Amino acid sequence: MKSNVFFLLALVVALGCKNDQITGTIVKKASIPPSIDGIANDTCWDDNEWLALDQVWLGDPPSSEDFRGRYKLSWNEDALYLLVEITDDVLFDQNEDPLTLWWDDDCVEVFVDEDNSHGEHQYNHNAFAYHVAIDGNVVDLGQDKNPHLYNDHVISKRRTEGNISQWELSIKLFDDSFTDGGNNIPRELNAGETIGFALAYCDNDNSKQRENFIGSEIVEGEDKNRGWIDAGIFGDLYLQE
Repeated sequence: MKSNVFFLLALVVALGCKNDQITGTIVKKASIPPSIDGIANDTCWDDNEWLALDQVWLGDPPSSEDFRGRYKLSWNEDALYLLVEITDDVLFDQNEDPLTLWWDDDCVEVFVDEDNSHGEHQYNHNAFAYHVAIDGNVVDLGQDKNPHLYNDHVISKRRTEGNISQWELSIKLFDDSFTDGGNNIPRELNAGETIGFALAYCDNDNSKQRENFIGSEIVEGEDKNRGWIDAGIFGDLYLQE
């Protein structure tokens, strides 16, 4: 009997030590993937906690009436899933062309580094900085230093009631061999992997330029608008079965 008790205690300690070694955010796998419809009634959202979108990367700290944000994450073999809830008193899209000044319109920006290798990604695909516009277009800079649409990488749906918008997104992951115009295949996700990730929201209430840029990660130093260049500021997502 004593040996069984000692075994159980040792197992608990070992599991505790293993969890202590996990850094970043634990993301639970979805047994059933969410329907990308902008309605947060999928079971996978019940299994994951709300995370804060509250770090000021550009502009002055907004009032709670002007902006509040939070998000949840889930995953399966096919994609990373994201639920974003934004309280914003004005949704603004001033540029009809999705490739013109896309960062100055209201948009959700999703930063993904599929192998968490960090490093520079301004004009390469070591990582992606997907700007998801309120009309669903997805923009990032390509290897030719020009903006491109990556609408097949991120599928999204937004539903807005009053000043609260819920965004659901399905995000495919590509490794750093991705080539614009090439035959690229999204990779499979697996439990135990760590993915580099950050989230942000560009908020513009009717100005020529965005007024606030609110992110999910604490960025040290004066220049906090570095996510579109430097994957080193991303946080860590640990994919759990």
